[in-house]
Amino acid sequence: MNEKVKKNKKIILAVLIILILLIIVIISFSTQSKNGSIFSSKETLNILSGSENQVLEPILEEFEKENNIQINMTYEGSVDIMQELQNGAEDYDAVFPANSIWISMGDTHLKVKHQQSITTTPVVFGIKKSVAERLGFVGKDVTTKDILEKIKSKELSFMMTSATQSNSGATAYLGFIYALLDNPEVITAEDLDNEALKSDLTTILSGVNRSSGSSDWLKDLFLQSDYDAMVNYESIIIDTNKELVAEGKEPLYVIYPKDGLGIADSPLGYIDNGDQGKEEAFLKLEDYLTSDEVKPKLLELGRRTSYSINFENSNPDVFNEDWGIDTKKVLNVMKMPSADVIKKALNMYQTELRKPSLTVYCLDYSGSMYGEGVESLRNAMNMLLDQNEASTYMLQASPKDVTIVIPFDDQVLDVWKAEGNDATTLTNLQNEINNFEPQGGTNIYAPLVTAMDEISKYNVADYTTSIILMSDGMSNSGSIQEVMDKWDSTKLDIPIFSITFGDSDERELQELADFSKARVFDGKKDLEKAFKQAKGYN
Repeated sequence: MNEKVKKNKKIILAVLIILILLIIVIISFSTQSKNGSIFSSKETLNILSGSENQVLEPILEEFEKENNIQINMTYEGSVDIMQELQNGAEDYDAVFPANSIWISMGDTHLKVKHQQSITTTPVVFGIKKSVAERLGFVGKDVTTKDILEKIKSKELSFMMTSATQSNSGATAYLGFIYALLDNPEVITAEDLDNEALKSDLTTILSGVNRSSGSSDWLKDLFLQSDYDAMVNYESIIIDTNKELVAEGKEPLYVIYPKDGLGIADSPLGYIDNGDQGKEEAFLKLEDYLTSDEVKPKLLELGRRTSYSINFENSNPDVFNEDWGIDTKKVLNVMKMPSADVIKKALNMYQTELRKPSLTVYCLDYSGSMYGEGVESLRNAMNMLLDQNEASTYMLQASPKDVTIVIPFDDQVLDVWKAEGNDATTLTNLQNEINNFEPQGGTNIYAPLVTAMDEISKYNVADYTTSIILMSDGMSNSGSIQEVMDKWDSTKLDIPIFSITFGDSDERELQELADFSKARVFDGKKDLEKAFKQAKGYN
C-alpha cells in the first residue's frame, strides 16, 4: 500500500512539473508575441502584382525577415489585375500594378486605400545605337512625329506589348495619343474621334513587328533574337543592356519622345477587406519600400524613386549616359486621362487601330480529348470568338483580323477560316468547333505545317502573325524536323505558342517554342486562361 502511495505521489509530482512548464512556455510565448519575436505567428500579405515587380523579391525578403511578415506575390497581367479588382479581390490584401490606371479602372468597389507610388519609370524607345545614329536620333530631341515619319518610310520597326494586355504597351500608346494631339491639358473622349489622330496612330502601330502580353517576356525575346528596337520601361531597357554588354553585343540607345511620354508609377495600395492586422502590416511594408534605406536599392535596379528627374546618387553604370539614359532631361510627362477615356482609347486600339492579327489555332481533336477535354476546348474558343465575352478581356477581333482553325488528330482534319469580326462569320466558326467530335491518335506536327502554308497565302508584313497549338498528349507520329524545315523555308517570323493540357508532352511543345521564339502556356489548371494569355501575345 505504501509503495502504491509513493508511486501515485511521483506521478502527481511529474504531472505538476509538466503543467508548470507548459504555463511557463505559454506565458513566454504570449510575451514574445507582444514583442514581435520570432515565436509570434506571422501576419501574411497576399499581393496581386504586375510581373515587373519580380525583381523586387530580394528586397521584399529582407522586409519579411526584419518584420516577421510573410509576403505572397501573385503575378498577373494588367487586365487581369483590373478584373480581379472589379470582382472584389477578396483573396488579396494589396495590389501592386505597374500603373495607377489599372486601379482607377478596376477599383469599382472602392476598396483600395493608402495608395502610394513606390517607383517610377518612363516608357521609352530602346533602339540599337547604330540604328538610332542612322535615323539621326542620337544627340537631339526626338518627337513622336519624327518616329512616325521613320515608320512611314519603313526605316524603323519595333517590338511593343499589346496596349490592351500589358501596361508598357498601354502607357506608350496613351503617350502617342497625347503627343499627336499636341499635348492637351488632358485627353478627352472627343479628342479620340479625331480622324487625323486615328490615321497617325494606325501608322505608328503598323511599325510593330512582334507583340507580347508581357514586358519581361518581350525583353527575353529581344535578347534571343535580332530586332532593331523595342518600346519598354526604361528599367527593362537598362536590364536588357546589361545582358547585351555582357554578351559583347550592341546595346540599345534610349529615346525619350520630347512631346509625349508615359510614366509607370508603380502604385502599391491596400485592399480593405476589414482586417486591421493586415492593414498595419501593409503600412509597415509601404513605409519600408519608400524609406531612405531602400531607395538606393531600387535605384540599383534601374527604378527611379520619385517624379523628380534630376535625382541624386544614381549609379552611372546603371543610368548609363552612353545608353542615352538622361537623369537630368526634363521629360514632358502626360497627365493621365480619366478611366472612361482610357477605356475608350484601349477599345479603339483593339478594334480599329492596332496592326491586324493573323492567328492560326491548331486544336487537338484526338480521341483522348473526348468528354471533359473537348468541352474545355470549346469553352475556351467560344470565349475568344464570342465578341461580347472577348470584350471583357479586351481581346476582340478587328475588321481586318484573320482567324484560322485547324482541327487535328493523327492528321489534319479540316481548315476553317473567319476574316474580320462579323458576328455571323465568327458564329459559324464557333459552330464548326462545337460540332466537331474527337477521334484518332495525335500528330501535333502536321497541323503546324498546314498552318504555315495558310499563313503564306497572306502578305505577312501587314499582320501580327502567330500559331497557337493546343494538345493534350504526346505526338505518336510526325517529327519536329518537318516543322523546322517548313519554318525555315517560309523565311517568315512566325511564333508557335503552345498550350499544355492533360498529358501533353511539355518537352515537345517547348522545343517548338524555342526555335520559333515563342512560349508555352499552362492550360492544365485553367484552359480558358491559357488561351486568353496566348491570344494576348497576338
